[in-house]
Amino acid sequence: MSKILEDWEQKAQDKQKANKQFLAKLQTRRGKGVEKLLPALHEEAFSKIDCLQCGNCCKTISPRFKGPDIRRISKHLGMKEGDFIETYLRLDKDEDYVVKFTPCPFLGADNYCGIYDVRPGDCANYPYTDSYDFFKRPKITYENSTVCPAVYYVLEKLKEKMDL
Repeated sequence: MSKILEDWEQKAQDKQKANKQFLAKLQTRRGKGVEKLLPALHEEAFSKIDCLQCGNCCKTISPRFKGPDIRRISKHLGMKEGDFIETYLRLDKDEDYVVKFTPCPFLGADNYCGIYDVRPGDCANYPYTDSYDFFKRPKITYENSTVCPAVYYVLEKLKEKMDL
């Protein structure tokens, strides 16, 4: 295991303020162009991390279920959209549909997703370590650094590369 990933959860908690400041710096001119580093760092992170050994995202946070997600998943499950919403979802403070409870009701004991092939777009894109969303939503990114070891890994590697 990479030294960065040893005790990553505690390190991520300890570095919340620093990571927030780092992500804020990336919003400035000095951070321009850093997004080009993301695809390689994403690949590097996931060469060291197996999501099926973790599953923290599915155990602790909920994706947004947008209209197309709801239609696709309810069809896959053979449910009416209204029944799917009533059974599994609630509206959050932002008026987005999210799962009623965590862990996600579609997460199996083996950390496999029961609806993987039709999962919500948020799940398919998570943890955004290979896209500009990583920088565009810094608050979510630094919060995700305590949920996902890949986010923490990419943040630490970016700090090394930028010498910050």
